Amino acid sequence: MARIRVRIARVPSVLALSLSAALVLTATACGSDKADSAETSTSGKKKDDAPVVVATTTWEGAFAKAAGAKDVKVIVPSSAQHAPDYDPKPSDLTAIAGADFVLYAPFEPYAEKIKEAAGSDAKLVEVNLDNDAGRASGEVTRLGKLFGTEDAAATWNTSFKSEYGTLQKELKEAWLDGKAPVVVAQVFSVWSAKLAGAQVAGSYGPDAVTAKQLSDLAKKKPAYVFDNAHMTIGEVLPDSGAKQVEIVNYPGKDLDLLAVYKNAADTIKKAMAS
Repeated sequence: MARIRVRIARVPSVLALSLSAALVLTATACGSDKADSAETSTSGKKKDDAPVVVATTTWEGAFAKAAGAKDVKVIVPSSAQHAPDYDPKPSDLTAIAGADFVLYAPFEPYAEKIKEAAGSDAKLVEVNLDNDAGRASGEVTRLGKLFGTEDAAATWNTSFKSEYGTLQKELKEAWLDGKAPVVVAQVFSVWSAKLAGAQVAGSYGPDAVTAKQLSDLAKKKPAYVFDNAHMTIGEVLPDSGAKQVEIVNYPGKDLDLLAVYKNAADTIKKAMAS
């Protein structure tokens, strides 16, 4: 009878061991299936996730949005009249920590702070802030390649080219007597003179304008002065008879880069009509 009791006791143990091994294998297999279906990378982020972009200003942010980025955070508020004067708060810099890309312009005085706050995980990207049509289109294409959103960038560029052509046509129709206006422009507003099809007789800035420069510009007898609203020094040629037009370079908080060109065209058309 003692042997019978020993045999009965061993049979369940063997079965339990077999069942335990089977459960372990099943659990392991389920875990592998879950990881594959989630398509996670070594960083734990899904491969199809859009990049998280932090931009210092709405200008960089608008370039990022045009290039196809959907998750864009901006440090300097759109209400700041002169973005380079803004002093980033600790809370602003904290937002950079979770970014995949941090966009900034090298001339911004807080660029070094941005670099330090970004750490090693985020890719720092210098953006060429220029609304010249060709340069803007090229920058959007470049950012699209960096973000992996080339198709979205290409779509925006196609739309931009079409809209830019329409605005140029409307501005040409607004020329007085059908002649291209003679314009003096602040260096960061020359792009708007090109949009208007104007004759750029000269430019000034960003350094302080000297008396001689003003005299030389006045001799060009421009019909308009296209000033930079963000760096205005007041009336540039007060006694020349030139009409001063304030051009806005920075997009609004909606990060619509195309709206910058539309707004500039509307401003110039109103100036020509008055």
